[in-house]
Amino acid sequence: MLKDFLTYIKENQLVKEDDRVLMALSGGIDSMVMADLFLKAGFETGIAHCNFSLRGKEADKDEMLVRKFAEDNSIVFYSKRFYTKEYAAKKGISIQMAARELRYTWFEDLMNEKGFSVTALAHNLNDNIETMLINLTRGTGIAGLTGMKPSTDRMIRPLLFATRNEIDTYCNKNKINYREDKSNAETKYTRNKIRHKVIPVLKDINPSVEKTLNETALRMSGINDIVSLFINEIRQKLLRGKDNITILNIKQLRPYLNNRTLIFELIKPFGITNTTLKDLFNIIDGDTGSRIYTISHMILKNRDELIISGLKERQNEYYEIKNIVELRKVPFVLSAGFTRISHIDSIPDDQETACLDSSKLTFPLIIRKWQPGDYFYPLGMKQKKKLSDYFIDCKYSIIDKEKIFILATSGKIVWIIGDRIDNRFRITPLTKNALVIKVHVRC
Repeated sequence: MLKDFLTYIKENQLVKEDDRVLMALSGGIDSMVMADLFLKAGFETGIAHCNFSLRGKEADKDEMLVRKFAEDNSIVFYSKRFYTKEYAAKKGISIQMAARELRYTWFEDLMNEKGFSVTALAHNLNDNIETMLINLTRGTGIAGLTGMKPSTDRMIRPLLFATRNEIDTYCNKNKINYREDKSNAETKYTRNKIRHKVIPVLKDINPSVEKTLNETALRMSGINDIVSLFINEIRQKLLRGKDNITILNIKQLRPYLNNRTLIFELIKPFGITNTTLKDLFNIIDGDTGSRIYTISHMILKNRDELIISGLKERQNEYYEIKNIVELRKVPFVLSAGFTRISHIDSIPDDQETACLDSSKLTFPLIIRKWQPGDYFYPLGMKQKKKLSDYFIDCKYSIIDKEKIFILATSGKIVWIIGDRIDNRFRITPLTKNALVIKVHVRC
């Protein structure tokens, strides 16, 4: 197996001669076999071990095993404890996704800080085909059928050539110590269901199913490269970027609409799924203003175009502000404070600053998104105007209107934040004190 290990590393150019390899070791059979192979191959290595605080004393025993291996073989050892459940709850993601984010971020930091070239992960051939089958079950494009790659950025997978049975055989023959994670035998997780229930049935049909599916994944990887080149050519022809927004001309897109697979691959970078793909076809034939949200983007129809914009972490859409200190804590407020008019040299006229008569303001102030039916008295005017009409006059795009917040007091709009104040709250000759607020432009 050592010979196959070295051959796989060489063929896939995973490790250069002078590279330092950071081995990610859990203490399980795969990672400890990988460590043994790297040790015998003579590479310069270090060890990183993650304790995700999920398995109590069992996890502590895993760490003890890996630490002892490092000490016995004079290998530098790094460990870190993560509070995975708390992180997952805070981010609103699954435990598995949280653990992935935490460990990959730490591995990257370790490589940069300690001078390692790559991090070695102990995924094997069975892990690869399980990933392929999971993707197939959930629904996927071609890329989802290619499985894991031997290397991604600075992460390498030097055991992808080996089946789980081959690893077991090598482990027993070389008397390698490892820890068994009892959760691997449970079938409540999708991957374990595939491993313990689906693969055995497939092996009854084809005893070499692991090798067969792996070969299929390799062929699909080659096909994916070909398709990607073709799709990228179409993407360059149809898509154009402007101010962090991607615009797609519907008229140019129509010749391709009869091929749903092509449309899926074309829009995939914007978080499209099989479900949202159906919605996409609906808004293409829908009215201006129709939109869908993917996990990462908003896709909006505006006349003959699709406007695609990224979804940033959503801001609070409603703030009830009880005092000046709370006003200063609003994310897009740069500064806020009361001042005497006699201390102001001139009234600011930039859109991101509001200078307001404080005697006409009553706490709590409200900051919220604008709503249909909202109206105000634009500065310098004595007639009220609907915000929707004001936005049309100012040629606001639909995207611009999505971003607008307003400041209100006692049910009255004080300021279209980042734009125009209400005439009722302007500074007059009778004003003694002002509230001056400065924000990010177009917050």
